[in-house]
Amino acid sequence: MKAKSFDKRFDNDKSDIIDNLDLKTIKRPNQEQKRVNVDFPTWMIESLDQEASRIGVTRQSIIKVWLSERLEQSAFNRSKL
Repeated sequence: MKAKSFDKRFDNDKSDIIDNLDLKTIKRPNQEQKRVNVDFPTWMIESLDQEASRIGVTRQSIIKVWLSERLEQSAFNRSKL
């Protein structure tokens, strides 16, 4: 199905378009994973583990969330310049 036909069906028919999507091949832009290795001091690992345990997530999760928040904050601050 061409994009115009898909858009028209979505906009005009109000029908369910999920059957026209191949969900097995769906990808989110800029969400591909790439493995990196980072060395942290022991005190930092211990602090990360304590905080992760406190909120019930993994060390990796808390690192990802905190990095994401910091990057978003930096981008926001740059956009205000």
